[in-house]
Order: sequence, then C-alpha cells, then structure tokens
Amino acid sequence: MEAPLIVVNFKTYTTAMAAAAEKLGKQMASVDTNARMVAVVSAFDLHAVSSISGLEVWSQHLDPVGQGSHTGWLEPETAIARGAVGTVINHAEHKVSIEHVAKLMSMLPDDFPICACAADVEEARALAELGPKFIAVEPPELIGGDISVTTADPTIVSDTVAAVKDVNPNVRVLCGAGVKNGKDVATAIELGAEGVLLASGVTKASDAAAVLEDLVSHL
Repeated sequence: MEAPLIVVNFKTYTTAMAAAAEKLGKQMASVDTNARMVAVVSAFDLHAVSSISGLEVWSQHLDPVGQGSHTGWLEPETAIARGAVGTVINHAEHKVSIEHVAKLMSMLPDDFPICACAADVEEARALAELGPKFIAVEPPELIGGDISVTTADPTIVSDTVAAVKDVNPNVRVLCGAGVKNGKDVATAIELGAEGVLLASGVTKASDAAAVLEDLVSHL
C-alpha cells in the first residue's frame, strides 16, 4: 500500500508566503512520519521551498500554455524548472474547465502528478475519466471551516472513492475541507481516502509544527 498523503495548501496566507513559506516548509520536512508530506505553494515560492531537503513541492495551479506570448499565465515547463514536482488544479478558489485539465495533463510528463479537485461526486467522476494521479474531493461550503468533511459529510468521501475507483481504480482519492487534526486524517483513511488536502488547519494555526505532528499521529 502506498503511503498516505498530507497535502498542505499554502494558498496566499501571510503565514505561508515568502520567508514564512520557507519556515513552514522546513517544519513539514522535519516531521518524522512515513506519510508523504506535500507543500502546495505559490509560484513565487516554488524555488525557495523546493530547495528544502525531504519535502515534496507542488504548484497551486498551472495553465496549459507553452513558453511565449502568455502574459500572466503559469507555464508548466518553467514551474518544473523552478522545483514543482506536481500540481493542484481546479481548486474551488481557482476553477477551470475539464478541457483545461485534459490539455494540461497532455502537456505534462507522465511522472508529474496532478491532483484535480472536485466539489462533489459527479465532478470527481468526470475528472476520473481523465485519469489524474489524484482527485481531492472538497465540498466548497466546508473549506476553511471548523468542521471537517469527515464529520459533516462522511458519505461524500466514501461515495467519491467508490465512484472514482469504478471509473479508474488507479486514481488515488484525497479529501479536504475543514481537516484539522490526526483524528480527521484517520477518519478519512477509514472512509477510503488515501490522504488529505488541507490549508487553514495548518497555515492559521498558532503552532503549525504541533499541528503537523498531530496530523500524522494516527497513521
């Protein structure tokens, strides 16, 4: 069985940008765990955070464009050169079309994982048809809240796992929205997910290092 993932989205929180991103990345890298720790950082911070030994770093978004006249877009080849070894796409805060996801996948190396976010089971099923490495189900209404999806709506996790595996058993399912602690992670695994995607539970914590340790405490 592959290691579970703890994927922390740094977003654009002041506690997870620039020098703070490097500090948080080092805290993630220092966690003693068999879990796969992934930092999802701003394009501005890719190079600095990817220089931290023992930490996997993904981009928060990429666009299916090549190098050239594409002002303001995030071009994949440069992201990879600056240290990205994976990416999130279609996050609730940066939605794209399924065509965007498909075109992006066609441009990226086979060993470059994409984590496509889905708001519900049906979107997850549609994304599974494309065969990304990961699909993260996150009900938008629970993102950034105090109640974990594993408590508020556990069936969306188990139903998403079933739907995705029915379409493509090779796609690994993560869950997110409101995940805060090791108990939430353990419940996610019990529901069939293979890891979690979270942000504010770590980035807004008064003691991020302690939260990171707790997240893996039940694995």
